[in-house]
Amino acid sequence: MREIVLDTETTGLSPHDGHRIVEIGCLELINHVPTGREFHTYVNPERDMPIEAYRVHGLSDEFLRQHPVFADVVEGFLAFVGEAIFVIHNAEFDIGFLNAELARLERPAIAISRAIDTIHLARRRYPGAQASLDALCRRFDIDLSGREKHGALVDCTLLAQVYLELLGGKQPSLGLASDAASGPDREEQGPSAPIVVREPRPHAASEAEVAAHAAFLEKLRDPIWRR
Repeated sequence: MREIVLDTETTGLSPHDGHRIVEIGCLELINHVPTGREFHTYVNPERDMPIEAYRVHGLSDEFLRQHPVFADVVEGFLAFVGEAIFVIHNAEFDIGFLNAELARLERPAIAISRAIDTIHLARRRYPGAQASLDALCRRFDIDLSGREKHGALVDCTLLAQVYLELLGGKQPSLGLASDAASGPDREEQGPSAPIVVREPRPHAASEAEVAAHAAFLEKLRDPIWRR
């Protein structure tokens, strides 16, 4: 199963207010495990960078002007994601921005149904608890030291770890344990511990128990034990 963990950085909170994408990060998962394949690009938004957004991700006008516009990266982006399912933290935000950029180029929109929203997963699993990426990383003891500011690819790496924990941890299926134990590489894991065979416990009645049983039978009329 192929999934794409995706994150974007933008100039603001809504594409309806003229805000644009400035960074796209994607990380490929196969059967929930990162493969090492990534797609990452900065995007020239063709507009100014509000100070509020700059404080979040640290991407300046001068820096972004050196990078391609969305029209120049869209083919590479679409080729990388293919038909895979997206894993996104707050999917409506990122899908909304991507669809606004695609609409400017008269390209088909991405259906929100293609996205697994990890915020929804977290709120179902931990109702009432904080569901931000930072809060989930702290919950699962995921290292946040490299996240001084928001960055699309950094956040994808963190989200991939959070997603695996939300699915049940590093071994989401108990079948993995039995497969590993019986697989062809089992002997390479080292010698097994010796099997200790325990002598069977004695089950014969003691003399005292036999005497107590005989005394009990004397109190019964025609007990079946004497037939």
